Amino acid sequence: MNGVTLMIISIIVLGGAYFIYGKWLEKTWQVNNARITPAYEFEDNVDYVPADANIVFGHQFASIAGAGPINGPIQAAMFGWLPVLLWILVGGIFFGAVQDYVSMYSSVRNKGKTIGYIIEKYIGKLGKKLFLIFCWLFCILVIAAFADIVAATFDGISNTGETIVANGSVATTSLIFIVEAVVLGFILKNLKLNKWVNTAIALALLIGGIYIGILNPIFIDGSSWHLFVFIYISIATIVPVWALLQPRDYLNSYLLVAMILAAVVGVFVANPTINLESFTAFNINGLNMFPFLFVTIACGAISGFHSLVSSGTSSKQIKNEKHMLPVSYGSMLLESLLAVIALIAVASFASGEATASGLVTPSQVFAGAVANFLSSVGLPYAIIFTLINLAVSAFALTSLDSVARVARLSFQEFFATEEENESPLTKLCTNKYFATIATLGLAYLLAKVGYAAIWPLFGASNQLLAVIALLACAVYLKNASKKTFMLVIPIFSMILITFSALLQTIFNLGVSFFTGNITVGNILQFIFGILIFGLGVCVTFEGLKKYYAKNECKEPITTEIF
Repeated sequence: MNGVTLMIISIIVLGGAYFIYGKWLEKTWQVNNARITPAYEFEDNVDYVPADANIVFGHQFASIAGAGPINGPIQAAMFGWLPVLLWILVGGIFFGAVQDYVSMYSSVRNKGKTIGYIIEKYIGKLGKKLFLIFCWLFCILVIAAFADIVAATFDGISNTGETIVANGSVATTSLIFIVEAVVLGFILKNLKLNKWVNTAIALALLIGGIYIGILNPIFIDGSSWHLFVFIYISIATIVPVWALLQPRDYLNSYLLVAMILAAVVGVFVANPTINLESFTAFNINGLNMFPFLFVTIACGAISGFHSLVSSGTSSKQIKNEKHMLPVSYGSMLLESLLAVIALIAVASFASGEATASGLVTPSQVFAGAVANFLSSVGLPYAIIFTLINLAVSAFALTSLDSVARVARLSFQEFFATEEENESPLTKLCTNKYFATIATLGLAYLLAKVGYAAIWPLFGASNQLLAVIALLACAVYLKNASKKTFMLVIPIFSMILITFSALLQTIFNLGVSFFTGNITVGNILQFIFGILIFGLGVCVTFEGLKKYYAKNECKEPITTEIF
């Protein structure tokens, strides 16, 4: 087997799914380009901001991709390339992309509100309260894992004290991108230029930032970068979306798509041999293929976090309902393609070759493989390696921007009341600054554990969130008299997978305490695991009970654009 064959199969399958299954879903759920969207109906220039499809696509894709579709498949490759590939394709098409689409669709049809609002309206207030706690805990796990990954890609000093030029250049360029995003945000909001002019400006800023960053690396240790990342996201989570989130995602989307195109071209020109076995074993280092293959791949096939982005930020920027298919379903399929590329990347190395080359983290393995592919046509390995590392960090940082905002909003929404005279405690907990500090403080402590240790719990929680999102959307669709059978198999499959994985992860953490491995990070993981499992059981039960009950309401009639 070779990389080109796997790539061609994946492109045909994923592309065909978009035009066949995706279009069928669009028709089945009666998507209507004449309906006024929440972005116009509730426009406030903070969260509800109408944007072109390419801008929202950039935000959606950059936010959902993160480092997940690269880290997950590379770690899951220990079971062999065939089961990983099958789950990426099947899961991406029928599970992940469907969840992303139905979450955005349900949100747009419900005033651009979050999954939490949909749960409250169609399942009940108790379900919403439980979900908000679950969502907040899960977001803390995401922030901790991705912040650690970003800090690792910025770490310019090795354990032996030597400088790492590639990481230093990535760090400088990323800092420049933050400044450029703010500049671009003011241009997009105030100048109202043609979209092609905006594109030209974004590309010029992107190229200029990369050029300056590569020439001026910054060498700072990983611990310092940990602190910086948390300071950055604490700011990003409270400023208006047009000022940083939207332009940063728009800017990075070009880099991220360029990275994927470069990787695809690299696979075709190098045609790497797949050195990894098609299947290794059902049990590797104490982890069973079921359920850990599925929760380890995570974002490359299905991710509950995507529902938070689809319903939390992207749905408030959709100008036309027809944009939902490419923005949500299309973004997920592109992410699945990235996961396939990551699989080909790790499979191209012979056993032990990546480690011997100094490639330790999954992002380094991915960057090293793509650099190897493109160096075969004469492109400089060092520059390609740096650019791919930059793109991976851009993925993770844009995800952090979104997930930190979602976590902050979940915290505030949990304590919010409809009473006019709020208590001092309620006022404090609904304050966005306090909510941000409370969220990021816990995430910072957990980040010290390292992404590798957090990943099993993150993956299981992530998939459980997908169960809850699918259930909430299924209940909404049923009450709106729309077909739901395409959600049933994903719901029950993921219930079995996620609860199995969570129970095993909690058990393994508990056993580790008896071996003396008692740390703050492990204790936090154990507590988080138990809370997430309990909350997941409660919300899932409430959702199933409502889904199999009689309809109680119908979808409201909304205004149309003429």
